[in-house]
Amino acid sequence: MPTNADTALLRLHNTLTHEVEPFVPADPQRVTFYTCGPTVYDDAHIGNFRSFLAADLLRRFIESPLCTLVDDAGAPHHGPRSVEHVMNITDVGHMTDDADADGGGEDKMAVAGQRLLEAKKSGRLPADADVDPADPYAIADFYAERFLGDARALGLKVAIEAKERPELMPRPTRCIPEMLELVRTLLNTKNDDGEPYAYQTGSNGRYAVYFNVQAFPDYGRLSGNTIDNLKAGAGGRVTEGNQSEKRHPADFLLWKSDPAHVMKWQSPWGEGYPGWHLECSVMADRFLDTGGTHVVDLHSGGEDNIFPHHECEIAQSCAAHGTDRFARTWFHPRFLFVDGKKMSKSAGTFHTARDLFERGIEPAALRLELIKTHYRSNSNFSEQGLKDSARLVERWRRFVADAEGSKNAGSANEGIRASVADAMHDDLNVAGAIGAINKWIADTPHPTKADAALMREFDAFLGVLSLEGLAKTTTGIGVYTGGLAPTDEVEDLLARRRDARKGKDFATADAIRDELAAKGLAIKDIAGGQVEVSPS
Repeated sequence: MPTNADTALLRLHNTLTHEVEPFVPADPQRVTFYTCGPTVYDDAHIGNFRSFLAADLLRRFIESPLCTLVDDAGAPHHGPRSVEHVMNITDVGHMTDDADADGGGEDKMAVAGQRLLEAKKSGRLPADADVDPADPYAIADFYAERFLGDARALGLKVAIEAKERPELMPRPTRCIPEMLELVRTLLNTKNDDGEPYAYQTGSNGRYAVYFNVQAFPDYGRLSGNTIDNLKAGAGGRVTEGNQSEKRHPADFLLWKSDPAHVMKWQSPWGEGYPGWHLECSVMADRFLDTGGTHVVDLHSGGEDNIFPHHECEIAQSCAAHGTDRFARTWFHPRFLFVDGKKMSKSAGTFHTARDLFERGIEPAALRLELIKTHYRSNSNFSEQGLKDSARLVERWRRFVADAEGSKNAGSANEGIRASVADAMHDDLNVAGAIGAINKWIADTPHPTKADAALMREFDAFLGVLSLEGLAKTTTGIGVYTGGLAPTDEVEDLLARRRDARKGKDFATADAIRDELAAKGLAIKDIAGGQVEVSPS
């Protein structure tokens, strides 16, 4: 593809091609983006949010004036531009074993109902939680609202936009007719060899509809799990009870008749529920304007979505619409670990965003901690990392405040602008961008208003400084920021420093400043004789 060699272009790792390549949307002025969102039968954990925020970071950078894309003809297209971003909220009670092609495990909404019932009996349910544990729709609404609250606190733009445009975060239970229509289409559509893409099994009102993977030779292109590699029982995806009715072990469920399922609907194939993979194919096509192509520019989800979920989405979408792809670029952030290991409730390392907020962790610090590692590297969450992120947020805030208070307008630093843009164009190298920003701040002891404007431009895609901070705690001498709470020890040190300064004992005052710095606290004298205390 011809490009201007002197122009930095956004390059992303495309899971479909397994290469880092220029991101080329159908229309570089208006990008369509679909993200697989949460299943709302519990609070979202920070691993979920790592994936969602990586997608948000990408979306924000594409919209940034710093971002340059390339069109199909190879010509560079400079920002800003608009991104139409849709993210589903799965409120259908799919099964706990999502990797089972035949709907294995327990109904997720039934599991959630039992958990809520136990919490209600034990008094652990929040006092303001008005939810009926026996009503799956009420359960879904309860957790959906909690997710939206957490997502908005963390600056997820699509969640913020959904306040005015709820269709940007659609729910499968409101799209059942479209899912039924997709199943009908697949049952009635054949490939070039005359083989149908779907088939029905069962009898006497108990039916299942499966996608016929052998009719779709490209199955496995995204994940590498080709049809030939998926033998009976491979990866635990099939059960002996269902295998006798299926034409191939990898055939996946489109509809299952199951009157005992908690959430169910009438269909031509019996009362039941849709296969997990159906919803995203339907909602991406319904809520994103692809100009009739049925191909979105970007599709994201955690790496655990690659197979089987996204592989199956591609198969059913392409088969139904006669296209050779479902998305131009597939974007998959990797897993989040806590202290180097998988999150574990028993080990006390399973964290939800809500838990951390209740501990006094600032949303800006959590967002920065979750986005600062490259999305294609496993990220390690730690208390020390969170503290480092909180200190960095405060450093950026002080820089902007000092710059905005400057009387000198100055001029923009085009060198740092280019460095940050180059890093972000390089497969979203946010760590490189943050490093460049930190060096610029360190080298700019007297920032101007232009520096403040430039930092705001960077923050438009980092999404940190725009978040609402924690309330400041004020005492007679201290103003505590960044989620800090006063302690008797720190208050005593501040009082001793004040007395030392009054007595012109600057050596003691400086020693106390150093002692506070060793405790991870930065201090700044402010109006009224008080001292601002923030994470250093």
